[in-house]
Amino acid sequence: MNNSAAEISSYLKHGDYSVAVRRTLDLCLDSGNDALIEKAIGWSRQYHAIENGEAGKTLPSDFSEEAESILQEASATGAGSTEQHKHLISAENISKKYNNGSFSLKPINLSVNTGDVLGVVGENGNGKTTLLRCLAGQLGLNNGVIRYHLLENPDAYAIKNHIAFIPQRIPKWYGMLKDNLHFSAAIAGINGDKNNLMVNFMLERLSLSSYAHLTWDQISSGYRTRFEIARILLQKPRLLILDEPLANLDINAQQTILTDLIFMAKGAHNPMGIILSSQQLHEVEKVADSVIFIKQGNCIYKSSDDEGKITSNAVEFETKAGRESIISLFGEGNIELQFNGGFYTIISASLSSQEIIGKMIDAKIPITYFRDITYSTKRFF
Repeated sequence: MNNSAAEISSYLKHGDYSVAVRRTLDLCLDSGNDALIEKAIGWSRQYHAIENGEAGKTLPSDFSEEAESILQEASATGAGSTEQHKHLISAENISKKYNNGSFSLKPINLSVNTGDVLGVVGENGNGKTTLLRCLAGQLGLNNGVIRYHLLENPDAYAIKNHIAFIPQRIPKWYGMLKDNLHFSAAIAGINGDKNNLMVNFMLERLSLSSYAHLTWDQISSGYRTRFEIARILLQKPRLLILDEPLANLDINAQQTILTDLIFMAKGAHNPMGIILSSQQLHEVEKVADSVIFIKQGNCIYKSSDDEGKITSNAVEFETKAGRESIISLFGEGNIELQFNGGFYTIISASLSSQEIIGKMIDAKIPITYFRDITYSTKRFF
């Protein structure tokens, strides 16, 4: 059993069925074995019937044994390996100014390879969407150049088929959800039995099977986002660009969708790069390989370039203790203490984040929340 299958087996052993089901589906898709994918879909449906509270449904006694059989078969095909990174896109000093002169995106440099996840963070109105639309070929540049390394002739048509862009406001579709997925798969050249297989796979993989026969007006905005991701993934883009994909998702679904996309991006079925924008800093920073922070059209922080330039540590925390007791603990002038009305932030060039937290715990200062933001873009908000 390879490392991927062994990890899934561990999830099953400890009762983490939801993540085990999703990863098993991914592993079987990477195998390229249609019969095995079909078997995994059927196994997944058993779990989702329980998860969705269908009356009288319980996990069969051989649920885990069947999973182990599927994992063994997937391992035998070599599933779980990924291809080497390939250069997808690079932007060199790209800038954009709108004709009305109200906003301009200042020169930005970036690059993304297959398997990479780039997070673009910043407050609303600071240029995130402008940057993403430039990279997707939807807006012309004033200066700079974008290179699409896997395209010999990067005209508008080729770029559109190479890059998938999911906007925050998803366009309305008509008819049943499942029919729209079949249509999208057909457009991508997936026909016959393969069309049915891949649509059923996406319905299971993104927990949409219970909504397959519903229409736009019958599902929530969060499940419309899941549908759009499923529709796009059927087309196997090499670069997926998502503008505020977390905005319509509840807090539990946000991290699930992000981590699922990461696993798919790094899988063998369709290795791709991902660029996503969000105001949800913590969620994005947990999954992104690199992060850029945009403020008023300027890229003021890029994790891949700037981490080595940070010379102080920073900890954000919440406590009922007063400012005076915190300053007294560390000594006047030894730390910089900030308060935004909700959280404190301690910045220190001499103490590590662990030492800062350790001193407060030893002093029995009550802490209800803390986070090391030394390398987080939270420092710039």
